[in-house]
Amino acid sequence: MSAVYPFHRTATGRNLRVVEETERGVYWCHMHAGAVPGRRACFSMDLVDDIIQYQHGLGDRLRAAAAKNNTLTHVVLASDADAFNLGGDLDLFCRLIRAGDRDGLLTYARQCVRGVHAFHDGLGAGAHSIALLQGDALGGGFEAALSCHTIVAEEDVLMGLPEVLFDLFPGMGAYSFLCKRVTPHLAEKLMLEGNMFSSQEMHKMGLVDVLVPRGEGVAAVEDVIRANRRIPHARAAMHQVRQMTQAVTLDEMMRITEVWVDTALQLGDKSLRTMDRLVRAQERRAANGAA
Repeated sequence: MSAVYPFHRTATGRNLRVVEETERGVYWCHMHAGAVPGRRACFSMDLVDDIIQYQHGLGDRLRAAAAKNNTLTHVVLASDADAFNLGGDLDLFCRLIRAGDRDGLLTYARQCVRGVHAFHDGLGAGAHSIALLQGDALGGGFEAALSCHTIVAEEDVLMGLPEVLFDLFPGMGAYSFLCKRVTPHLAEKLMLEGNMFSSQEMHKMGLVDVLVPRGEGVAAVEDVIRANRRIPHARAAMHQVRQMTQAVTLDEMMRITEVWVDTALQLGDKSLRTMDRLVRAQERRAANGAA
């Protein structure tokens, strides 16, 4: 178990709760701040904007601090809700698709891509990003987790890419990030079959780095941070090597998400009705407070 450290808490928008341990260089970003009853645990535009705003500010601070010290920093993406994140805002998707609003859908998608890519890029400041999954991560929520350098998951968390249920594909980085961990064949299989898997199964596939029992996720994150701190120069060097050999570029992600937008705009009534049903299921889950 890890020691208890004093936290500096920062309020960031109404959707993101930030806990900063500046002395240790650890920054916790909790989505769905306060887990407000009735609010779906998805990537609303407000949540995405709050995340990007915080990423930009923190990235600037970390780059400025790097000139004074070489401390390895960690950014942890977590959640205050019972779910890590259930994916894109399907209600918004339906409205934009029905209106034929390509610009609106592309604006949303590009913002999501910017936020996800920043975690992959270590906020442009060499930070080590960690996704802590204590609840389900579906669709865009799973993509966000995959963008991080390390995925820590508690047992019995569900993960998957269900977009194929409404004849769409996950277009905010899933294929690019999956192919860094598994074969392209398996990546396509996961995307086109749309099955849900437990964190135990994902760990066996190599898509979860650290698997721990329920309630031990925070301690496991501390273990990852402590292990990295023992080898800060080696870890920092591996970040550089990763960027040289396995970087997912923002341009690549932007081009893929345009394919996603154009595919979404072709969806018919049947697919949109399926989205509507999933939105209602998410609303019921939010109202009940648990799956």
